[in-house]
Amino acid sequence: MPEKYNILVSGGGTGGHIFPAIAIANALKSRLGDMANIQFVGARGKMEMEKVPQAGYPIVGLNISGLQRKTDRANLKFPFKLIGSLLKSSGIIKKFKPHVAIGTGGYASGPLLYMATRKKIPTLILEQNSYPGITNKLLGKKVNTICVAYKGMEQYFPEDRIVITGSPVRREIITIKPNKTEALEFFGLKKDVSTLLVIGGSQGAYKVNKAIAGMLDKILESDIQMIWQTGKYSYDMAMQAAEKFLKEKKIKVVDFITRMDMAYAAADLVISRAGAIAIAEIAVVGKPAIFVPLPSAAEDHQTKNALSLVRGHAALMVKENELEQKLPEMVIGMMKSNQDRLVMMQNLKRFAHPDATEKIVDEVLKLIK
Repeated sequence: MPEKYNILVSGGGTGGHIFPAIAIANALKSRLGDMANIQFVGARGKMEMEKVPQAGYPIVGLNISGLQRKTDRANLKFPFKLIGSLLKSSGIIKKFKPHVAIGTGGYASGPLLYMATRKKIPTLILEQNSYPGITNKLLGKKVNTICVAYKGMEQYFPEDRIVITGSPVRREIITIKPNKTEALEFFGLKKDVSTLLVIGGSQGAYKVNKAIAGMLDKILESDIQMIWQTGKYSYDMAMQAAEKFLKEKKIKVVDFITRMDMAYAAADLVISRAGAIAIAEIAVVGKPAIFVPLPSAAEDHQTKNALSLVRGHAALMVKENELEQKLPEMVIGMMKSNQDRLVMMQNLKRFAHPDATEKIVDEVLKLIK
C-alpha cells in the first residue's frame, strides 16, 4: 500500500466543470486524509487557474483551447496547441506518477485523460449533461469509468463502464437547511407571500433578465414577491426596473447570492438556466422550476437537460425567444396551483442525487485499489 495516492484532476472553462472537480477533490481529501496527494491540470487563462488555488490545490496550465464553431483564424493554431498539450500532459503524468486521473470536462481534460489512458493509468470521467460533449464522447471509448447524471447514456458510452452517480452539489446546499421564515427574513421579504427566485446571473442570461424586467409589473402585482439574482452585467438595469417595488419590499435584487441555501429555502418557484449544476441543485432541494435553456450551449445540451425533467413531469421549460409571451402566465399559473407544484416536487425526487460526490469518490477508490 503506497504512502500517498497521487490523484490527477482536470476540469475547467466554466464553473460547471470546476466546482464539481473541487467537490470531488475535497471529498477524496476528507476520505483519504494525508494519503491524498492531489494535482489539478487546467487550461491557461481560464477561470480554473484562479479558482483551484483559492480552494487550496496546486494547478498546472496547458496551452489549450477549443475549436471555434465559426470559421476562425484561431482554429489554425488548434493542432499545434493540441500536440503541445498532449506532450505536456505526458510529462506531467511521467513526473507525478498518478494512481488515477479524473476528468470533469473542459479543454484540458481531453489531452490529459487521453494520455493517461495511453499510459494505462486508471481513468474516470464525469458527464453531468444528458447529452455529452465531443471530448467526453471520445474519451468514453477509452476510460475505465464514466459517471453520469441521467439514465439512457448507453447510447453514447459503453454500457459496462457507466455508473449513475448524479452531479456533485455544494455541500452547504445539502447540509444547511434553513426554514422558510428564516430565509424570507434574510432577504427582507414578507412571510405570507408566494416567492419567485430568478437565478439570472449565469453566462448569457442578459436576455432572461431583460425579459424579467419587462414583466415585473405583471408578476409582482399578482400577489408574488421576488428574489432576483442578476449577475453584474444586468444589475443596474434590474435595479432601475425594480425601483418602484423596492420600497414595498416586493423584490430583493442582488448581483450575486452568497447564501443559495437561503434563496432555495425562501422560494416557491425557481426560474433558472438549465446547466448541470443548476438542475442538480434544484432537484436536491426539490423546488419546482421553469428552465430557460441557454440556446448557444454546446450541442444545445441545456435544452436536452431540461427536457429530461419536463418529460418526467418534474419541471417546465420555456425557450429564450418565447419568454415575453409565455413566462408571465407560466409563473402566475404555477404560483396559483399548489397541486401542480406538489406534483413537481414529488417527481423531482427521481432526479435528485444528494450523495453524488460520495458515489463518485467510491468509484475513484475502486480504480485506485
